[in-house]
Amino acid sequence: MKIAVGPVLYYWTREVLLDFYARIADSPAEIVYLGEVVCSRRHNLRLEDWIGLARELAASGKQVVLSSQALIESEGELKVLRRIAANGEFAVEANEMGAVRLLSGRVPFIAGPHLNIYNGETLAWFAQLGACRYVLPLELAREVLRELQSVRPAGMQTEVFAYGRMPLAFSARCFTARHHDLSKDDCQYRCLENADGLALKTRENTEFLTLNGLQTQSARVYDLSESVADLRDLGVDVLRLSPQSDNMMEIIASFHERSAGRAGARLDDLRVAPPCNGYWHGAPGMDYRSTA
Repeated sequence: MKIAVGPVLYYWTREVLLDFYARIADSPAEIVYLGEVVCSRRHNLRLEDWIGLARELAASGKQVVLSSQALIESEGELKVLRRIAANGEFAVEANEMGAVRLLSGRVPFIAGPHLNIYNGETLAWFAQLGACRYVLPLELAREVLRELQSVRPAGMQTEVFAYGRMPLAFSARCFTARHHDLSKDDCQYRCLENADGLALKTRENTEFLTLNGLQTQSARVYDLSESVADLRDLGVDVLRLSPQSDNMMEIIASFHERSAGRAGARLDDLRVAPPCNGYWHGAPGMDYRSTA
């Protein structure tokens, strides 16, 4: 199995992003997803910068994929999407159907985790449109993956989101801005203050969700590190690790070791929040079931 670093879902400064990817270039990750998936107001790196960074990472031996935004709301965002689809140099991850339409019949693409591929018929349809790899929706269990693997079209690769806060939903409303009593168009880029999102707690002071601008994430970190052997036995091609602000190189190293059948380091002291893996086991998503 190959290790992929998913797109950075948070708003980090330009300096932090460039330093992060400089370290990724020296990591054992084979695939790197680049680009802004959540909010077009996050422009510390613009498309030209992402493509320049993609070239540098490709020169270091990485397979680079440009990720499209998951929620397109304006003509400006659509123009960027068209440029990504027509870049002609790097593979593209389609995260909504507009991107699929632009890529279909032109170049092979990766069907991202937000496209809701829940059954074999849908998977076959995306293969006909030109998808060469798909990302299993996070809420699907191991047994559903087993069924999909038994019917996946020839040449279709399977990627599984194996680590990170789960991306649950997108909204036209910016909840981070609202938290600070600001409008979406005058958000003052407050997402920069929360390198791993803003924790949302219940009245009982229990962490429930994470606010990330237009995106809602899980409070807990989805962690399939103890299930890597199962993923390998099921024929999964790629494990996706979603970036966090600290300890990411150690997390990549651990998954790399486990994917090779060796004992990788435990992640207990490396996560930014407690773990969960309920969906994988067919249980509530926020549950955690240890198999160690």
